[in-house]
Amino acid sequence: MAISYEWRGDFDNVAVDALHAEGFGGAASGVDWVARVRRYSLGWVCAWEEGELVGFVNVVWDGGVHAFLLDTVVAGGRRRAGIGAGLVAEAVRRAREAGCGWLHVDFEDDLRPFYLDACGFRPTAAGLIAL
Repeated sequence: MAISYEWRGDFDNVAVDALHAEGFGGAASGVDWVARVRRYSLGWVCAWEEGELVGFVNVVWDGGVHAFLLDTVVAGGRRRAGIGAGLVAEAVRRAREAGCGWLHVDFEDDLRPFYLDACGFRPTAAGLIAL
C-alpha cells in the first residue's frame, strides 16, 4: 500500500489521540489536537494509507529559525516500514522552506538509531529539567 504524506492536512482529533495513546502508552486523553497544532505549530505531517491515519509528527517553532519535532508516532502495525522516516523527511523539508535554520528533536536512547541513522540528525549536548 502506498503511503502519502500531507503537510498541515486535516485530521480527526480522535484519530490522532488514539495514535498518540498507542504510540506513547496510556489512554486517549481527549486533547483537541486540531486547536493545539493550529495555535503552536509551524505545521504537522500526517501519513495516510488508504484514508487511514498511520503516522503523525508535530513541528513547533519559535517563530524564527528554530523548529522542534514533537509527537512523532506511527501506528503499531505499520512501524519499521519507513513511515516515521518519511514523516520526518517531510517535516525537515517544510521547516527548511519556512526559513528555519535548525530542527531540534529530543528522544530516549532506544530511538537513537531512528533519529540519528534513519533521519540524519546529529547528536548534540543539551539540557533538560523535569517539571
